[in-house]
Amino acid sequence: MGFALLVVLYFDYHMAMYGVIGLLLFEGLTNIRVPILVGLIRKNILKQDYVYADTGLVENPKFNLESERLWRIIVGSFLFLGYFLIDALWFFPWFMGFAIFGAGLSGVCPVLLAVRWLGFK
Repeated sequence: MGFALLVVLYFDYHMAMYGVIGLLLFEGLTNIRVPILVGLIRKNILKQDYVYADTGLVENPKFNLESERLWRIIVGSFLFLGYFLIDALWFFPWFMGFAIFGAGLSGVCPVLLAVRWLGFK
């Protein structure tokens, strides 16, 4: 996601940025993830319940909402604010792109850790 975001920002593709933000907000609000949707379309997933990768990482969650889902909502909202609404925050999408890219390489995302620390699943 971070690499795609950096490519979209570098080439200044406004429509692709709409797509990235729309995808993040769609997945965050509906909890329908694109890989699951494609698997269901291809019928590779059997009629079983899907188990999320981050289920069970927080033993006693305070809130009944997955941390990855909240992460998508947060990232989509901040990208929308920084890219389309407030021109003074032009650097924010770039910062987020590099941060998400670095988190993908290292496997450590400070925002996701903070969301889990707050008590989300």
